[in-house]
Amino acid sequence: MKGLILVGGYGTRLRPLTLSVPKPLIHFCNKPIVEYQIRALVELGVKHVILAVAYQPDAMKDALRRLETKYNIRISCSIEDEPLLTAGPIRLAESMLMEREEGEQDADLFYVFNSDIIAEYPLKEMLKFHKQHGKEGTICLTKVKDPSLFGVVLSDPVTGQISRFIEKPQEWINDDINAGIYLFNTSMIRRIEHRPVSIEKEIFPRMCQDGQLYSYQLPGYWADIGKPRDFLDGTRLYLQALQEKQSSSLAVSRPSAVGHCPVGRHAADPPSGETTTSPSLEACGKDKPPDAITGSSIIGNVLIHPSASVGDDCQIGPDVTIGQNCVIKPGCRISNTALMADVTIESHTKIDQSIIGWNSRVGSWVRIDGLTVLGQNVKISKEVHINGAFVLPHKVINTSITEPGQIIM
Repeated sequence: MKGLILVGGYGTRLRPLTLSVPKPLIHFCNKPIVEYQIRALVELGVKHVILAVAYQPDAMKDALRRLETKYNIRISCSIEDEPLLTAGPIRLAESMLMEREEGEQDADLFYVFNSDIIAEYPLKEMLKFHKQHGKEGTICLTKVKDPSLFGVVLSDPVTGQISRFIEKPQEWINDDINAGIYLFNTSMIRRIEHRPVSIEKEIFPRMCQDGQLYSYQLPGYWADIGKPRDFLDGTRLYLQALQEKQSSSLAVSRPSAVGHCPVGRHAADPPSGETTTSPSLEACGKDKPPDAITGSSIIGNVLIHPSASVGDDCQIGPDVTIGQNCVIKPGCRISNTALMADVTIESHTKIDQSIIGWNSRVGSWVRIDGLTVLGQNVKISKEVHINGAFVLPHKVINTSITEPGQIIM
């Protein structure tokens, strides 16, 4: 069995981040987006993962080699000369998907993931269900609050057989949408012509008409993180899932001494839900002596790379991720925000609802909010306000940007 990840094209929805790094390699909660899907496949026993790529394949080679080594698998790229939509890449990768490898189990089956999806991947349960119904395809469904933004899927509540797809209904029909996670028999590949083909609009309706398509309800969280706001919403859902599973990536805060410290895996709210002051953050004391432990206020779910450092009197959270080698100076307030690697935040700065790109530096007494996204190596001078701006890489901002929606080129 193999896995195919539809990486796609230019990542325009996540600009300016994708101007510097291919979308699959952008860090989500301190790991490349694509690694979550690779890890899910590896846990099922998949040994060969194929990435369908139409943009910057060479830029991903080194990172993919590291993932190959880390997970002891084979990773191949199927490169599109032109964008082939969502089904064309499957036909293009036919020879890889049909290849039989020594010791491979279920060689006539393969998974397909949309690369923007973060979820609790129920691959083992999905595989069991797929074998039970014995048809060509199974797609995961997830429930959403506003199905009018998506195409909804009608299926038998008992058998799971799909009867119809309805594109962005204006009246409520149901709240089940395509979650972008599929399991197919290799026989379905021949349904796809050698051209750009939409799996949702062309292939799925035909499979449905032939009685060959079934649905599996996705448990747990799900997020399409292809846009900045959705990226932050997905961060919140993922951190919440870590808390619910009592993951070792998140630790419960507890009283400790005050000092300065690199911090690693961070805190969830205590049972009462109140803010906890001067917490001891798990992994702090592992690399530094006890007298180096810092005191900061942690609210909600926070994930901080072990190499990052946070100064005194900071308030971090809720729903914050801080990447490798980041430095947060004293007195900062950071909430609902993702910091990529090597970011420096000077003292007494407040950041909310934002994504800060790699190697960026934010001055002291700065306020950043309103769904701001800073590209790589952006410099923000002290005492300015950035509200809802998209700042392209390598820019220096010396004055406030208060009108939301501006693109700084």
